[in-house]
Amino acid sequence: MIQLDDKAVIVDGDALLSVAEAAARGIDAKQARNNTLAHRILAAHDTSATQDGTLRLRFDALASHDITYVGIIQTARASGLERFPMPYALTNCHNSLCAVGGTINEDDHLFGLTAAQKYGGIFVPPHMAVIHQYAREMLAGCGKMILGSDSHTRYGALGTMAVGEGGPELVKQLLGKTYDVAAPEVVLVWLENTPQPGVGPQDVALAIIGAVFKNGFVKNRVMEFAGPGIDGLSVEYRCGIDVMTTETTCLSSIWRTDARVRDYLALHGRAGDYTELKLEAPACYDRLIRIDLAAVQPMIALPFHPSNAWPIAEFISHADELLGAVEEEARKQFGKAAEGLQLRAKIHDGGVWTDQGVIAGCAGGSFENCVLASAILDGRSTGNGAFSLSVYPASEPQSLALVRNGAAAKLMEAGAIIKNAFCGPCFGAGDTPANGALSIRHSTRNFPNREGSKPGNGQASAVALMDARSIAATAANGGKLTPATDLDWTEARLQPDLTYNFDANLYARRVYNGYNQPKPETELKLGPNITDWPAMSPLTEHLLLKVASVITDPVTTTDELIPSGETSSLRSNPLRLSEFTLSRKDPAYVGRAKAVQALEKARLADAADASLLETVRGMCAALRTADAAAYDALCGTNLAETGIGSTIFALKPGDGSAREQAASCQKVLGGWANLAAEYATKRYRSNLINWGMLPLIADAALAQQLHVDDAIVLPGIRKAVAEKREQLRGWLLPADGGPARELTFTLSGLTDDERQIILDGCLINFYNRH
Repeated sequence: MIQLDDKAVIVDGDALLSVAEAAARGIDAKQARNNTLAHRILAAHDTSATQDGTLRLRFDALASHDITYVGIIQTARASGLERFPMPYALTNCHNSLCAVGGTINEDDHLFGLTAAQKYGGIFVPPHMAVIHQYAREMLAGCGKMILGSDSHTRYGALGTMAVGEGGPELVKQLLGKTYDVAAPEVVLVWLENTPQPGVGPQDVALAIIGAVFKNGFVKNRVMEFAGPGIDGLSVEYRCGIDVMTTETTCLSSIWRTDARVRDYLALHGRAGDYTELKLEAPACYDRLIRIDLAAVQPMIALPFHPSNAWPIAEFISHADELLGAVEEEARKQFGKAAEGLQLRAKIHDGGVWTDQGVIAGCAGGSFENCVLASAILDGRSTGNGAFSLSVYPASEPQSLALVRNGAAAKLMEAGAIIKNAFCGPCFGAGDTPANGALSIRHSTRNFPNREGSKPGNGQASAVALMDARSIAATAANGGKLTPATDLDWTEARLQPDLTYNFDANLYARRVYNGYNQPKPETELKLGPNITDWPAMSPLTEHLLLKVASVITDPVTTTDELIPSGETSSLRSNPLRLSEFTLSRKDPAYVGRAKAVQALEKARLADAADASLLETVRGMCAALRTADAAAYDALCGTNLAETGIGSTIFALKPGDGSAREQAASCQKVLGGWANLAAEYATKRYRSNLINWGMLPLIADAALAQQLHVDDAIVLPGIRKAVAEKREQLRGWLLPADGGPARELTFTLSGLTDDERQIILDGCLINFYNRH
């Protein structure tokens, strides 16, 4: 079904060649690397005048939603923003239903509207479209690049290289700066044959994620889709695969384009944005993923990651074993809260039974997915038991088309609930199932708590990812897990008309498009929850870090670093939001971090305070024996040059969402660094840097040596960063009074600007000082 090859491959026409085979044809592999679609688009957007291997990219458009755009615009305002220099869409699809309380969400929306008016942006009101569907319909175009403050910013199927990043990277674009990244390797995804009826885009996507996530096969690389198998896929089918590439941890994606893409863009009034993207000469790729689409089966990704993927039929055959493994993982992550998650009890009456189905968002809520779900459910019933089905079309134009062609009526007649465009089911703010329930969803993620449960309060439920077709087939069986390939796809009802008619009037009447028409006189509407960032100090000469949390899970998601769902409405208030940092993983972290931060505040008030100096000398006592010079430099006479902060250790932090708050909340609480064996994604590492935190790499063995309340000292850290040292010397000072142990950390791959951002303390300081 899927073959992986980590050796270079050359595409010459319809042939896949090894480097040696290509050389025999007179093809220079080095030159052929410049012929990939990815290389051509990146080169067209690279503003760099040097050949140092770093790309300095300017994007064609930006996109954010309502739990990221307030912080981005506030940061840009503090750094001198005057107008949006490119189309910038502010969508409202995350906080449109989820409210922590009071007027918070609508206050943010008013801020967004007035910001679009003041700076010349595009404002998409709540319920009109999810961020990525609007970008597909109105922003994407062949050969373009789009940067979004959401990890699923992926429009490769429309010929657009898109990147999901933390908010500070969008701030740089708004201020006329660049997105700096090492030139990425490109992985060829070669598609062959045609999916069998009943196999949808989520099935293909989960099969890919299952094959490449754990081994890091495409991490921080670009996935370039090609091959004859593309021809048989509709544009929406391609988009459904493409949006899930985020879960592979790739940097971006790109597909060759054809007449179907041309027709899609023309349908949305943007025929001028089409250009045929195809290989014009032999192209060399660093790796190969070869997929036989005909062999892909209906898939299910079990909790708690999209890579925990299995063919549904195989899962059903081994359900007791596989669900038992999920229960064990839940016990590891949730403790006593997992007692209610008895997933093996779902096996009865000759099958595996689910409690809820959801088809939603940028991955599941497409017109074609909804129409096919309605065809499967036509004349059927979801029943009047515990099982429920919710369908969230991805935009109002798609909802209207579903009403006009009768698909919405068929879904409603079957018992499905049709809801507005909303991203809630993807991040834990909509359709939260009952305690102990199993939800099947065509959405993007099934990380812990993405379904909205709160294990810390004794509540736990689970999400499995599936394609809309199999979810509808399961719903037609009252919740009994059913792969869509079990249906008879020769039936006339399962061959519905998939013609889509886009009504442009919905956006014309409700979306504010002020691009290139800023109104500087507009007053920003600042609700009481919208606050400025607190002041942040530049990096000091030396650092004393107390370890506030040690996380030894194989991967730590951004949801665990700062939870989604109930905290979403607080994203405009850095201090209030920071109270939730690590609340689902290490509830004591905030208290520990604040205790350390109190020492730093005392230092800033009086670096020579005798009591504080005595406290710090006590913390560093073991250093005096190990390195007297370092001890004297840190706390010999005063603390004027020694910053005191907190740090966390995690083996592999940052998988998942692009949210900058996973890093900024640590900074707001006095964090100065992260220690990790590796970082799960570039975007999390970038967030650390942009908030002035050191993204240090440590030996994985440190996980067994490090404990909460231990101290780590980094003598001469400012000088080391300024001098571009990649190996940093430090000391571990055990909290139990044991001897100091010398450590070496790696700090590599920083651009000059990134080093200066760390030295200045954060991106805001960087722009205010340079």
